[in-house]
Amino acid sequence: MVNTDARPLIDLRNVVKTYETGAGGVTVLKDINLKVRPGEFLSIVGPSGSGKSTLLNMITGIDRPTDGEVYVGDQAVHKMSENQLARWRGRNVGVIFQFFQLLPTLTILENTMLPMDFCNVYKRRERKDRAMRLLEQVHIAEHAHKLPSALSGGEQQRAAIARAMANDPPVIVADEPTGNLDTVTADGVFALFEQLVSEGKTIMVVTHDQSLSERMERVLHLLDGRIDRDQNNGHNGRQMSVESGYEHRLA
Repeated sequence: MVNTDARPLIDLRNVVKTYETGAGGVTVLKDINLKVRPGEFLSIVGPSGSGKSTLLNMITGIDRPTDGEVYVGDQAVHKMSENQLARWRGRNVGVIFQFFQLLPTLTILENTMLPMDFCNVYKRRERKDRAMRLLEQVHIAEHAHKLPSALSGGEQQRAAIARAMANDPPVIVADEPTGNLDTVTADGVFALFEQLVSEGKTIMVVTHDQSLSERMERVLHLLDGRIDRDQNNGHNGRQMSVESGYEHRLA
């Protein structure tokens, strides 16, 4: 449940991102202003090259803005050093990748424990039990002692979700998490996200799957590096044009 009176958990202010190339600068994010409140379930859609993944990278601190400010909670993400970012990200943001990024030589259980070990979160004797509970939550506990290569794509994505939850972060971001999954498996992953949102997590998902994005509470439409439309799929049926700031009722 979104608390509309709560202060934003994620706050991007006039964010610009430009990459320098041999042919000159390429600006992929242009004056992005975005507020996300605790408990929101948000999808980011748009054509290839519109800046979707770059926007996620601003929020996670994987990349830095050329100009503007990024706040997650009380933390000014754009001001942190690389070491500070790594520690902060491990505790505060769960990242789920399209291609899972599970370490191939570690078991599923060990992959799930890894963020706890890296950030020294939870007592050492508690980490294995917590990891097993997370694997039970995503329904793959029976595969805990297998290597990733022994699991299907859907099972590996569930393992990646468990790993993202290891340190109980308030924010989860996912870049095309269902892009390589069949429809039934994708629905299962989506149901997991819905469960996490019901437990108070804030989730942002980049997706090309229109049927999934329509099931989320809020949809950001990116076009040419700008937020072209900020759509609310909730019961109030409102849609806002960010460019104009004009709000109207949908038919």
